[in-house]
Amino acid sequence: MFLGTHTPRLDDKGRMILPAKFREKFAAGLVMTRGQERCLYVFPMNEFERIAAAMNTTPVTSRAVRDYQRVLLSGASDEIPDKQGRVTIPPLLREYAGLSKECTVIGAGNRVEIWDTQAWNDYLAGAEQPFSEQAEEVVPGLL
Repeated sequence: MFLGTHTPRLDDKGRMILPAKFREKFAAGLVMTRGQERCLYVFPMNEFERIAAAMNTTPVTSRAVRDYQRVLLSGASDEIPDKQGRVTIPPLLREYAGLSKECTVIGAGNRVEIWDTQAWNDYLAGAEQPFSEQAEEVVPGLL
């Protein structure tokens, strides 16, 4: 499980050093792709393969399914971190997420999300108050 918030920087070649606590889970490879809210999703290779297999069971006759698969898979890039734990974020994905040098990497359970730091701060500022005021069960049986 991926947890926590980290603030690595992008270098001039579009590489980012993965947080040390995540590196072992990504050592065999990872897939990064477009996420929702203009962040990037980063999955360990085996988790992405599980998700892709589940997508293959969905009805191709559903436009929503086709649209989701197209956006998610067309932006996907498989990477293997180098010995220093760096991964290159392809230009298409850097542009999609509006990434500059300042990035925020968050653990989000089965995935890691990469955000432009200002975009993350803006998102969090808007999400924290509704989170604290949540009066009903969002995930059944969770709390």
